[in-house]
Amino acid sequence: MTDPDVLLVERDGAVATVTLNRPAARNALSAELLSRLREAMAALDADDAVDAVVLTGADPAFCAGLDLRQLGSSGANPSDGDGGDGGDGGRPSWQPWAQLSKPVIGAVNGAAVTGGLELALHCDVLVASERARFADTHARVGILPGWGLTVLLPLAVGRGPARRMSLTGDHLPAAEALRAGLVTEVVPHDEVLPTARRLAATIAGNDRAAVRRLLRSYRDVEAAAVGEGFAVEAATSAEWSARYDPAEVERRRAGLLERGRAQLS
Repeated sequence: MTDPDVLLVERDGAVATVTLNRPAARNALSAELLSRLREAMAALDADDAVDAVVLTGADPAFCAGLDLRQLGSSGANPSDGDGGDGGDGGRPSWQPWAQLSKPVIGAVNGAAVTGGLELALHCDVLVASERARFADTHARVGILPGWGLTVLLPLAVGRGPARRMSLTGDHLPAAEALRAGLVTEVVPHDEVLPTARRLAATIAGNDRAAVRRLLRSYRDVEAAAVGEGFAVEAATSAEWSARYDPAEVERRRAGLLERGRAQLS
């Protein structure tokens, strides 16, 4: 049975807000939620009345990454969603959704971990709550990133900090994320969504064609700078996924949750 409420979409003028809505699971990405997210993003990109999108999560988290319970119990990989290794609807395998022609503002209201960090990295601008935390725990679980994290994280925070985050799995608090350049501002928790929406409305008030072409220019320059980086990560992830053990993922899951709680306390 599908749950129509796992993803919420609201519109206010030219700004759309997309909310991951599995709060009891810290908005972990089940196959259903990821499929719904991709569908919603594609629909909003096709809607010319929408000029900017805000992505957030239902409190208390932004996104805890892939649903490790689903991943560990069944061996199914929710990151494949409806697209498998080859992507869907023109979406390369290293993108969680088909790239939009309009900006996506991330309103990070809590923990953005592993796949959740990758969702944040695919946003164009990030605004963080004081409660936000960022972590790459792929190595702690025994899986590897496949949505461009090894390309996008060093672009955001630098070579050394990116490797430190990935190799340790440690959490990066909001204030440190601001100093590293991962987010553009940190605001009181109750202000994170209004702040992101105001930013989106400001962007939406500019010349539409110019904004979209400028955004495309930024992305084209970035793609030229990283060269074959995305393809290298995708190949590495595919090779690793063919050999990972779902039982080992399940075994590591409990320890990962305990460690995350300890770091956030």
